[in-house]
Amino acid sequence: MKQTPLILSIIALVASVVFGVLSLTSNGGSKKVSPVAKGDSTAVAGSIVYFNIDEIIEGYDMANDLRSVVENKIQGIQSEIDRRGNKLQKDVNTFQDKISKGLLLPSVAESQQKKLQQQQADYQNFVMKKQNEMAEEQSVMMNQILDAIKTYVDEYNIDRQYSMILATQGAILPAPVVVGDDVLDITAEILEGLNDEYVKSKDKGGIAEEPASEE
Repeated sequence: MKQTPLILSIIALVASVVFGVLSLTSNGGSKKVSPVAKGDSTAVAGSIVYFNIDEIIEGYDMANDLRSVVENKIQGIQSEIDRRGNKLQKDVNTFQDKISKGLLLPSVAESQQKKLQQQQADYQNFVMKKQNEMAEEQSVMMNQILDAIKTYVDEYNIDRQYSMILATQGAILPAPVVVGDDVLDITAEILEGLNDEYVKSKDKGGIAEEPASEE
């Protein structure tokens, strides 16, 4: 039996995700460039800064917690797919063995063959349904992670007042920021802030929820 993949790549689901810009200017007028009031970055207000989304997702505690939940659910789904597939294969092997030994009347063999064909069709439909469920689990999880990051970055920039915050991705040839001054890289600062916020939310009982899926 052909087995379905255990888990879709987390990073592949965000391969095309770029937050673009969070253009947050103050009062709509000309803005005076001044040092950032607080934070680790030495970039000044009005700068265009960036962070690496791959590094954020890799190090974000909420993302890791959600990923563990989803992986467990997907493993359960895959186990059920394997169990049903193995049972179907066993039934097929038994039928073929009886046919080869001439143990079935033609009418009985025809009836059992039709039954096996229906079982095969039902199994294929089941696999497709479960593949969709796994993809939905991944998608909902990633949307929750990206929404949390976007929400935090919006709040973060109220104080920093950067003209643009870009989300870049990749290590060998990152895009859209291929090369940038390290001063403008706020990845570490964003990640630290996200994890601090997540710890606070857990202390308040706001532990990350499991991605919802329909039964």
